[in-house]
Amino acid sequence: MKVHWVLAPASAAVIFVSVAKSGHEVPVYPSFYPHEIEIRTIPSKEAGHLLREGKLHAYIGGTPVFTSPKPAHVAHVESLGSYILVRLNPESALAREPSQACAALDGVLRKMAENAGETVVFHPYPVTPFHGDYLYHADRAQAERERLLSSSIASPTTLTVRASDEARNLVPADWLTEGTEWTVTIEEVSAARLVADETVILNGWVGPRWARSGWYQAYRVLGDFAANESIGEAQKAIVARLQANDDPDAVERINLERQLVESLATGCRARVVGYTVKREFIGVDSSAGIENVSFDKIQGLSSAMFLRTVKLKDFPWNGWLNLGVPGHPDAAWNPIAGFNDPFGRLVWYAVGDQAAIPSPYESAWTFNRISELEGAPRK
Repeated sequence: MKVHWVLAPASAAVIFVSVAKSGHEVPVYPSFYPHEIEIRTIPSKEAGHLLREGKLHAYIGGTPVFTSPKPAHVAHVESLGSYILVRLNPESALAREPSQACAALDGVLRKMAENAGETVVFHPYPVTPFHGDYLYHADRAQAERERLLSSSIASPTTLTVRASDEARNLVPADWLTEGTEWTVTIEEVSAARLVADETVILNGWVGPRWARSGWYQAYRVLGDFAANESIGEAQKAIVARLQANDDPDAVERINLERQLVESLATGCRARVVGYTVKREFIGVDSSAGIENVSFDKIQGLSSAMFLRTVKLKDFPWNGWLNLGVPGHPDAAWNPIAGFNDPFGRLVWYAVGDQAAIPSPYESAWTFNRISELEGAPRK
C-alpha cells in the first residue's frame, strides 16, 4: 500500500524549500529526509526476495524469509522483543500457599535457565540491558540471576504448564499441557506494544516520558500480581510519585525506582524469566542501500528516530525510501482516534515532525526541530 497521498504535504514542503526560483537546486538541503516514502504491507517471503534484490530498504516489525542464505548486503538491528513471563494459576492450590508458590516459581525459573539460549535470554529481572535505566538495577539483576542458578534450588517434581510457542522448549515436555487444568502459564509480553499502548502523539508532543522506562515497563508487566492489596497500593503510590516528578533529588528518585522494581520482581504470583531479542532487517548495499541508521532500543525501526536519521546511499538528500511491514492497516486513520496500529504509527512518524522525539536509549528527548543554545543572546 502506497501512502503518497498521506505524504503529499510533506513532499510539497520539501520541494518548496529545496528549489530555487531560477530552476536550479539549492546546494544545501535541510536534512537527509527522503522526498518520498513508500510504506506497504509485504508478506515475509516476498520481503526476503525484495531485500535480496535491493528493492526494499527495511522490513519493520517482522522477520523476512530468505529462500537461500541471507545475502551479505542485508544486515539487521536488534531491540528488545518480548518479556517471558511465568504466572501461577490464581485458582490453583499452589497459589494459596505463598511459601510453596515462591519455591515452585524459583524451581521453574531454574529449569528454564538450563534451557535458555539464543531464542530466550535468561534474565530474571524486569529491567533489561535494553532499558536506559538498567545501570540503576544492574546489581540486583545480577544478584537475582546468581541466586536462581544456585544448586540449592530444586525443580518441581510435578507441574502442569501452558506455554507459548516461543517458550515450549524451555520446560520439560512432560510438564506441558493443552488442557484447561494448569498450574503455571508461560506468556510473552511485547515490550514495543507496552510502549505503543501508553504513547500519545498530539500536536507535536510525544509522551509520556516514562513509557519507555524500565521501572514503568516492570510495573506494566507485573503490577497486577501483587501478593495482597496493601503491597499493590504501595506500588501504585510509588508509581504516582515517580510520574508526578516531584522528587528534586536524583538519588531519591533512583532509590524509589529500585524499591518499586524490587517489590515487583520478588512476588510469588508472577515472575519475569527473561526476554527475547527482536531482529529487523535492512538493506545496506553499497549503492542501493541505506546508512546512518538509528533506531529505538525498545521499538526498533518503528520509531521517529529511524525516519529522522536514515540516509539513502544513492540519493543522500532526497530519493525514495521503500519500507515494508507484515500487517495490514487496521485502525482509524486520524490523529485523535487512530494511527495506533503498527502501520499507522509508522505513517505518523513519517508525516509528523515533532520538535523533540524520544531518545533511542533512554526515557528522555532528542531535539528534532529546535536547538538548545546555552548563553545565546536573546533578540
